[in-house]
Amino acid sequence: MKAIIDTINILLPIFYFVTFGFYFYDFMKGGKKFVNSKRLFLFLTLLVHFCYLLFRTIYFDHPPITNVFEIFTILAFAISFSYFILELLTDIRGTGPFIIIISIFFQIISSFFIQDVFQVKEVLRNHLLGIHVFSALVGYSAFAISSVYGLLYLILYKQIKLNKFGLIFDRLPSLEVLERLSFISAVIGFFLTSIAITIGIIWLPKAFPKFSYADPKLIGTFLVWLLYGFGILSKVFGKWQGKKIVIFSIVGFLIAILSTIMSNFLALSFHSFY
Repeated sequence: MKAIIDTINILLPIFYFVTFGFYFYDFMKGGKKFVNSKRLFLFLTLLVHFCYLLFRTIYFDHPPITNVFEIFTILAFAISFSYFILELLTDIRGTGPFIIIISIFFQIISSFFIQDVFQVKEVLRNHLLGIHVFSALVGYSAFAISSVYGLLYLILYKQIKLNKFGLIFDRLPSLEVLERLSFISAVIGFFLTSIAITIGIIWLPKAFPKFSYADPKLIGTFLVWLLYGFGILSKVFGKWQGKKIVIFSIVGFLIAILSTIMSNFLALSFHSFY
């Protein structure tokens, strides 16, 4: 199985590059040549990536969360998986290149530097922890996608204001659609983050009898969850629309990243397993 894991690790960046190529070609040409095959290849790439994560979990006897490069490959999967779900929900396929390129970045770094670890702390062998981390990463990936759509909204908005009707105007969905995609991504992220928080609340007291709810990562995650919850409710009840809601998605993601950096590198946390 080790040989299979190593082979897939090498092939994954290639799979993502080919998938990106399909989406990029379709975006640039605007035809329907790859309109179905690009989604199929994205599905195959995600399937191969899922098998890779599963094989690593089985072979090393722990979820692939023991070092930053294992986290990176999960992030690569999570970002493209979140986009795939969003594409299935909306059937809008023209924005894939802007998302998949992020997965390529994380997967290349992971494939080059990932470490094979057999000896890990016992807590890292808990599969419930794996589900907790996976749902959190997919949730934050959805927040990232929401912010990307927010940036695309602002770019298209500026193009329209300047009366520049070029490739961006022709290929991107309308402002209304981009706003909707940003909002749906935020909702997906909020839902998955809620799952991660719920699992954490149930599992933490058993795994860490002396843990504290004042842990900086817990506080940071909960504040991000509240922030996005507030933004979603503001959109649902009609208080925020258009440019305001996409700017919120961008600012919200920046706050989420800042919170993660501060809780990981500037404060002590029982989340620091390695």
